Amino acid sequence: MTTAASHALIRLVERNPSISAAEIASELVPPPQFEHASFESYRPDPDYPSQQAALDRLNEFAGAWRAAQRPGGFFSRKRPARIELPGVYLDGGFGVGKTHLLAALWHVAHGPKYFGTFIEYTALVGALGYAKAVELLRGARLVCIDEFELDDPGDTMLMTRFLGELMAGGTRVAATSNTPPNALGEGRFAASDFLREIHALSSNFETLRIDGLDYRRRDTEGHAEALADDTAVAHATEALAARGHAVSLDGFDDLIAHLATVHPSKYIKLIEGVEFIGLEGVHQLSNQNAALRLVAFIDRVYDAEVPILASGLPLDQVFDDEMMAGGYRKKYLRAMSRMIALTTGELPPHD
Repeated sequence: MTTAASHALIRLVERNPSISAAEIASELVPPPQFEHASFESYRPDPDYPSQQAALDRLNEFAGAWRAAQRPGGFFSRKRPARIELPGVYLDGGFGVGKTHLLAALWHVAHGPKYFGTFIEYTALVGALGYAKAVELLRGARLVCIDEFELDDPGDTMLMTRFLGELMAGGTRVAATSNTPPNALGEGRFAASDFLREIHALSSNFETLRIDGLDYRRRDTEGHAEALADDTAVAHATEALAARGHAVSLDGFDDLIAHLATVHPSKYIKLIEGVEFIGLEGVHQLSNQNAALRLVAFIDRVYDAEVPILASGLPLDQVFDDEMMAGGYRKKYLRAMSRMIALTTGELPPHD
């Protein structure tokens, strides 16, 4: 691996972070790019009326919290909007604004409230234990779950039981999940899959379908960018470091191997303080476990808005044909979309 020794470059493979359950819980807030997400800043695509319909319905869903903010609160003459069900599920493909709407709802809600991805909640349960995790979140007014995973029966059953206990105590739940798009941007919607997998809770959820095209593919050529070779990555990262940026530089194989030694709940700490990530020698993966760890890592990098400079195979081509035809296709498609954004500078706006 080429080494840029003149300036201090961070090696992610030398980091072995730890994270407590309390730290995981404190991270259960919208990612930085959604810090100011609001219903007003959501821009529905006029070609897809379901986007405006979902926006209107979520405004109604948030009505009770808004009513409490008005003079007189719940005792004012104007009755708050009625929430028919305690749960809402945003059903749509990539890049249609589901996460923006989810974050906007979180910002309107009164606390205590939590926002995280499916893997972050399962990590919390893993770190604390089931009973303590339930106790920590008990009493929350709202729990938002982004990218609910439907391909792991064990984790899905765990989360269904977990949410059931919270909802029994009055917690409202809002969730999304990404579904794989077919040709021409047409999404295969997964509401029936979601409701089937959480059958014990399905009657508590209202489904809002959101059609549309992936904005991340609207403004790019559809491929991740790759630098000419390892030397180009080394020079680029060294130049950024020389200008005072916190930059990491690792070999792709080294990083993939290191991810196997770090729990996915700690990936956010792995990149803490890093402004740019350099990767040398990217190539296609043949091990599905390694591929899934990369997906989890890319999710955290994307949330943290850290650009990637890479050489070798364009990052969106690292998953082989067998993986793309398998049960984790939706995860790989999401990661590919995000890796395009991370390598082309097309980070904002976000889903």
